[in-house]
Parts: sequence; structure tokens; C-alpha cells
Amino acid sequence: MTKTAFVSGATAGIGKATVVALVKAGWRCVATGRRKERLDALVAELGADKVHPCVFDVRDGETMDAAIAALPAEFAGIDLLVNNAGLAQGLAPAQEADLDDWQTMIDTNVSAMVRLTRKLLPGLIERKGAIVTIGSVAGSYIYPGGNVYAGSKAFANHFTLALRADLHGTGVRVTCIEPGMVETEFTMVRTGSQQASDDLYRGADPMTAEDIADTVLWIAELPPHLNINRIELMPVTQDFAGFRVARDKD
Repeated sequence: MTKTAFVSGATAGIGKATVVALVKAGWRCVATGRRKERLDALVAELGADKVHPCVFDVRDGETMDAAIAALPAEFAGIDLLVNNAGLAQGLAPAQEADLDDWQTMIDTNVSAMVRLTRKLLPGLIERKGAIVTIGSVAGSYIYPGGNVYAGSKAFANHFTLALRADLHGTGVRVTCIEPGMVETEFTMVRTGSQQASDDLYRGADPMTAEDIADTVLWIAELPPHLNINRIELMPVTQDFAGFRVARDKD
């Protein structure tokens, strides 16, 4: 029987790569995002029988609920939720940060994820499905300017573990994938600068969206008695050592 995945934030990066990987492995996918033309391109590439596009901003709860309610029958039974939609805005220290940037990150990375998860939980329990959330190493290893982004990813990481506890006995598998440096549109969105993105990844040999998508697929297709609670990935070139000392100046 063909299984169906619901992938948020599927217009680029990890979300798009996840849809491609799942479909090539025989899954159907509900692909969501704000950019209709990109979702349409996914449908054209992979087939309307394999990908159903849902165009909405995850922060718009009413539109999201309506899109889910209107899913065609063949896409309505969700076996896998991939909570991928998320973003970072700004790199300023907390004392200089834009409150609107903070609110956007909270609305997208926390509130929308929680609402979507709650919306799909009854069906996932009924089908003994799986939830895979794309967290981040930023939720564990803090860096200057990370402030609310890091906080939102700490929430994603721990909310996923809390779901695992609450869903004990239901047969639903729950995993948080916590990637480090992945070369996607992430930095360009965050900074508004293609140059800043190029500078960050140059010479770093970062992970790719496909690397993370392959990890999602591996987790999704594990035997039903196995659960990966959390998995942290970094490129070999990146590590988590970052202690600093501010010293008095003579």
C-alpha cells in the first residue's frame, strides 16, 4: 500500500529534497509552501498522482486548516508528518534585534509547527504513523545572534521529545533531526544577501538538503518497532566547540 507524507516548507531546500526522495521511494506527498510556482514545478517534475500541492503560509492557521480539510481522498490519510517549515531572520544581538523578526520566527518555527502537528495527530495515531521534525543544532549549541532562532529550535527539539512521551503506546514513531550546516536558501533568507550565503558556505563542504532528505527517508522506512528519538548531524568540517572569554582591557 502506498503511504502518504505531509511535508511543510516544500518549496526549497530540505523540504523540497524530502518530497523528491520520498516520491522516488514510492511515497505520495502533500507538499506545502507559500510559493505556488515552485510547488507547481514539483508536481510537473514528479507527477500529480504523487504530489498534491497546498499553497499557504504556515502562520495562517485558518487557510492551513482549510487546505487540509480539502485534501483529495488519495492524499488525505497521512502516514508521515515532516515538520520542516521554518526560518531565521536577523543576526543582531538580542539588545539590537528587531522584534518583528523575533515574532516571525516564533510564529513560524513554534506556533505553526504546534498547530500543524496537533491538527494531524488524530490521523497519525489512527494509522500508527510517524512524525519527523527538522530541528537544529542551534537548539543545543548557542552562537552570538542566534537568540530567538536558537530558542525556537530548542523548543522544536524538546517538543518532539515531549510528543514521544505523550504518544507512548500509540505506535506513532517520533523523531527530531537536528542538522548543523546545510547549504540551502537559509542564509540568504536570513541575511537578504546572496554574497553572505556564498561566503558562509565557501570552502566549508557543508551538508546538502539531499543529505537530510535521505535521513528522513531512512527514518520513515525503518521497521515499525524501531524509533530514532533524535539524531544530530554536522559536516565533518563543523564542530560545536565555541567557548569564549571576555577579558578586561589594560
